[in-house]
Amino acid sequence: MNRAIVTLAAAAWCAAAAVPAPEAHFGHAMGADRKLIGWARTVEYFRALPGASDRIVVREIGRTTEGRPMIAAFISAPENLKQLVRYQRNQKRLADPRTASPDEAARIIAGHKAVVMITCSIHSTEVASTHTAVQFAYRMLTEANPKFQAILKDVIFILVPSLNPDGVDIVKSWYDRTLGTAHEGTGPPQLYQKYVGHDNNRDWYIFSQAETRNVVTQLHNTWHPQIVYDVHQQGPFGSRIFIPPWLDPIDPNVDPILAQSANMIGTGMAYDLTAAGRKGVVINASYDFWTPSRHYQAYHGGLRILSESASVRLATPMTVRPDQINETAPGYQPRERSWNYLEPWLGGEWRLADIVRDQSIAWESCLYQAAIRREDLLRSFYTINRNAAARVSPNAFVLSSKQRDPGLLRKLLETLAFGAVEIEKAGDTFQAGGTTYPAGSYIVRMQQPFGSFAKTLLERQKYPDLRLYPGGPPKRPYDVTAQTLPLLMGVEVDAIDAPFEAKGARVVAFNELPAVNQWFKFPGGRAPRVGLYRSHMPQMDEGWTRWMFEQLGIAYASVGNAEILAGGLRAKYDSIVFPDQSPASIHSGYARGAMPEAYTGGLGEKGADNLKAFASEGGSLVFLNDSCDYAIERLGLPVRNAVKGLSTREYYVPGSLLNVRLAPGHRLTRGLPEELAIWNEGSPVFQVAQDAAVASAARYPASGLLASGWLLGEKHAANLHALVEVPMGNGKAILFGMRPQYRAQSYQTMKLLFNSLMP
Repeated sequence: MNRAIVTLAAAAWCAAAAVPAPEAHFGHAMGADRKLIGWARTVEYFRALPGASDRIVVREIGRTTEGRPMIAAFISAPENLKQLVRYQRNQKRLADPRTASPDEAARIIAGHKAVVMITCSIHSTEVASTHTAVQFAYRMLTEANPKFQAILKDVIFILVPSLNPDGVDIVKSWYDRTLGTAHEGTGPPQLYQKYVGHDNNRDWYIFSQAETRNVVTQLHNTWHPQIVYDVHQQGPFGSRIFIPPWLDPIDPNVDPILAQSANMIGTGMAYDLTAAGRKGVVINASYDFWTPSRHYQAYHGGLRILSESASVRLATPMTVRPDQINETAPGYQPRERSWNYLEPWLGGEWRLADIVRDQSIAWESCLYQAAIRREDLLRSFYTINRNAAARVSPNAFVLSSKQRDPGLLRKLLETLAFGAVEIEKAGDTFQAGGTTYPAGSYIVRMQQPFGSFAKTLLERQKYPDLRLYPGGPPKRPYDVTAQTLPLLMGVEVDAIDAPFEAKGARVVAFNELPAVNQWFKFPGGRAPRVGLYRSHMPQMDEGWTRWMFEQLGIAYASVGNAEILAGGLRAKYDSIVFPDQSPASIHSGYARGAMPEAYTGGLGEKGADNLKAFASEGGSLVFLNDSCDYAIERLGLPVRNAVKGLSTREYYVPGSLLNVRLAPGHRLTRGLPEELAIWNEGSPVFQVAQDAAVASAARYPASGLLASGWLLGEKHAANLHALVEVPMGNGKAILFGMRPQYRAQSYQTMKLLFNSLMP
């Protein structure tokens, strides 16, 4: 036997003998039926590994919203781990091509390593990837696998076992509680991230949550990975696993090299899964490459890979019948063979262990491709950032120091700076694009490596008009179509095409501007008594509203079904806010038998009667977005949702910014301009009954409704209302045909919500 093989095998045997096996630590194999792992034990396991192997370093990268530790494991050859500081320094130089000439970059690349980060379980009901992380780390430290040896030699592998440790424990606690009952495998009756639940994976450009901020500051912006692979799960009745290539559209601010890299790496992963005998592998389906809310690294020179595995009922196995397989899905037909779905999976047993196995194959494939194409990835990384720094159109964005609300200017600047965007502050007046700007104005030049991130957030989006067939209904975007922060925050920003001269210096702090929450103070210090409806069916919009209230210092109390059904609300509250939520979930809640009895039911007729009494006694009922339909249906308001029931071919707003005109002098519009953009995501549009005593505070114009994103059928909303106030006895109902606090971004329209809370 070859001596090198004997030595390698002996080293692997010694490593395996020293490194604790997952089964020994957790008491069961990873992916075992009906077994979930908790976060504390997971952290204990990873923290034990460096004492048993010199192939791993584990670091705490911060604390979660609820105070749990977040960790990252660095896995590589021992000689690489000893030089992490040098490799991190080299990454920084490649990320900023202004600091390294092409010749210098070539020298760095020759001795450098590819950096790949794999992140797990940001969505905590997608439980498998944290199990895969444990098992895969053990294998990397113990197996004499030639592919692993190549990975260890040429890759610095950063493994984040969970982006949402709080959710790991929330889901495990609920699962263990319901194990062996009729409710085994259901999701918990609370958001699995304290404030934003599933939307924690929509936080990658507003950076609102502690977990996002930890990962961006400690990993993304310090290590600048060439690949970030985010591991997810999807529904159980389609493909077994999705991997890029992505569907159209691809944000034009994403460098074509990155898009082609995703095609290359993803197709290679699909090849390895198929070669391993795994069926149900789909590419170029379901998921697009549009919004930076899910793709932070793609605007910072790195490649984002996503996989979506078919789920089970948390850790409970499923048997899927052939007739349960979906008949349609975006980009493929789950029951038929096609070029991008060559071996359909048409039913059978599906277990957590199957998901762990598929993920393990996909991880190894991604990492091995990074190892063997190390130089290509590093060279492309340098080139992508060099391309960004050479942009000439636009030349820059200018934010005048003279803004209606300097606090919102500060919020926008701080958001950009947190995303590693370079910002200059002008010391003197200057001219650009035919306009004279005052001293103290801010300049975001595009000649910087992360200019694409600034550009996609500052410009208006022109989402392509994609149809299922010519003249047919629209192709549904995976998420939303607009992210223009100046419109969301009410900040005037100008794109400047021609070069200009301005004396200034780079700034990273903006303390000379007032804090954003200075505006949100009640006159005379008289804070109203605010209730926020919180049903047993967890709603992300409710969580976002809680987060915004707390950040802005607005005191509130959560109001549940039982409290509303008990009545006597006016003695406790001046206003009750209903977040964006379906009418059925408010009125009926979970059906009996769907969840434990304590979590079933909604407000019913009695709850609606008590809300009417609350308003008639002088209280304000505030409804956001879809909950407006509950108010119209159950409270008998003289208002109609004019777009309800229209097909998507007739009227479609899949998350866009639309222009409205505010009613001057109305109490709801205090402190706001006469025109602004609101967030509309399939939102109601109000038509008022003739002669009804309804006051309109925001109205769509006759034309030109679209400010950013995608809109079909504007005629159905033209001249109708987006915000109305309806008298109810001595009180009122206020209907917001928008999400005024949308994902902690729409700070300008948050002022409308704030005004609605005042008696």
